[in-house]
Amino acid sequence: MNGPDDGLDGPGGPGGPGGRRPGPEEQQVGGAPRIPDPRGAADDLDPAHAPPPPDLPPVPSPAPDGAPPTAAGSSARSGRAPEPRSHTVLKSLLGAWALAACSAEETQAVEDHLTECAPCAEEALRLRDAVGLLHREESLDLKPMLRSRVLEECLGKRPARIPVPAWAVPYDTETARLDALLRDFGDGEWETPVRLKWFEEERRRTRRTTVAGVIGHLMTVDGLVAAALGLDDPLGPDAPQQAGATARTEHYWSSAGRPPARHVREPWREQGHTLLRTVSFAGRETAELTVDYGPFALPLGDAFLERAFECWVHAWDIAEAVDYPYDAPSGPDLNRMIDLAARLLPSALAHRRRAGLAAPAGRLVEAGAPGRTLRLEIEGSGGGSWDIALDSPAAQPSPEHTVARIALDGAEFCQLAAGHISPEEAAVGGRTATARRSATCCSPPPR
Repeated sequence: MNGPDDGLDGPGGPGGPGGRRPGPEEQQVGGAPRIPDPRGAADDLDPAHAPPPPDLPPVPSPAPDGAPPTAAGSSARSGRAPEPRSHTVLKSLLGAWALAACSAEETQAVEDHLTECAPCAEEALRLRDAVGLLHREESLDLKPMLRSRVLEECLGKRPARIPVPAWAVPYDTETARLDALLRDFGDGEWETPVRLKWFEEERRRTRRTTVAGVIGHLMTVDGLVAAALGLDDPLGPDAPQQAGATARTEHYWSSAGRPPARHVREPWREQGHTLLRTVSFAGRETAELTVDYGPFALPLGDAFLERAFECWVHAWDIAEAVDYPYDAPSGPDLNRMIDLAARLLPSALAHRRRAGLAAPAGRLVEAGAPGRTLRLEIEGSGGGSWDIALDSPAAQPSPEHTVARIALDGAEFCQLAAGHISPEEAAVGGRTATARRSATCCSPPPR
């Protein structure tokens, strides 16, 4: 009935791709289309009196690439809740749920299902335990020997262009270990009381300070080594001249006006780095320089070893004060420290004789001649055997002239040498429960 250009059929009609949507007046009534009345142009309409737009159903947005809309999307647009997942689907998601790989909706669905399904709940528990084994919890504290092993491995693969001298390695290691202990200390821990202990004239001496005070003590005595190398003294120009370690420490503590705080760590650590850099660049000849301690002097190589020894001993004091475990040095470093103490024993005995604190020598011994000898046997890590001359530092120790043997654990011998325990305590078992004690003094061997 209508022509091809009347706008109702064909490409321009409602059924064509370019047709317009029929209005309410064009709805079919009784199966026959109703022809609308003529209406004015768009310019003749008053917007204020324009009829409201008809209520049309929402048109779904097209899916990407022409894909049909999903059921979940249709449910969300229609306002309906998503359809519940089956038991089989939820069970298949347990592995991903245990690994925390599910989406938020999947996680909620699985957890709701676990409250209703006992078999799935047991399976989920087993999977979660298995995931825990894949991520085993470990202590955040680094193993004490980790730094040494890492450095050894690195240096073995690529040697340093300017290596640290072998006699300075124990100092490098022990200062690094102590610095690792101090790194996480809070203000309260820096103020923890520490009691320093030593023996003087057959009497036990003690001095109470703090963790920061101990680090200040180490820094001031390290300053003696710095002065021997021509570096700046940490005490400045007002440092007492020709003073020993004790006088320098008391001067530092008193000049500070109050106990040192955590800020002392940075200058102490920087001073240690400067000492190591200096001897590394200076070469081997620096090992023969002399470090003046006041009452005695040591070659620079032995002075670095002595500073490593004291650093470890006072690190032990700090760790004991804050109730933290602290191991002995590695076997090679501990052996070097024990060797230094053994080499210094004849001079220490001679000093005690001059002070009237030890029995006189059995007989006069010419320099280089064999004399009475003590056999020192150190057990455990860093152990070994040493023959020590008893009559004079100039005497030559001789196994044929051995008059006594002493066996001690390595760590306990160092505590004895540092004055932390008395010879009587070492002989009967001492006070340190962690060290193995076997102090024995045998009768002279048969001649």
